[in-house]
Amino acid sequence: MATSTKPKILIVDDHEIVREGLRTLLARSAPNLEICGEATNAREALEMVRALHPDLVIMDITMPGTSGLVAARRISELDHAPRVLMFTMHDFERLGIEVREAGAQGFVLKSQASRDLILAIQSLLAGGTFFGPATTTYSPAV
Repeated sequence: MATSTKPKILIVDDHEIVREGLRTLLARSAPNLEICGEATNAREALEMVRALHPDLVIMDITMPGTSGLVAARRISELDHAPRVLMFTMHDFERLGIEVREAGAQGFVLKSQASRDLILAIQSLLAGGTFFGPATTTYSPAV
């Protein structure tokens, strides 16, 4: 049983500056969330998910070794799996399809983090999905 009432977030990215940026953004914009850990690769992510039982994993797609998409698939197969939000610099036509096929519930482009990340986290923690701003009622006119 968790001792904290705050939703727990696990950050997974091989770049320290990205993890630091996420910590800063979440501390400033979502103080109701607890960062329970950080991992630098898929193996660490799986170990930490099992040990820390986060509510949400924010995970990079491109990491050394196993990709974030493969890790998301493995996490989604665990008992009591957390929600998974892919966090990527890659924007390609099949991104949403590949994220869904990996068992993740959404993605945010790193270039759009300041605009979309908190909204995506809130959506996933509420049981929803986030596949870009066009999938929400908050989508700006294009």
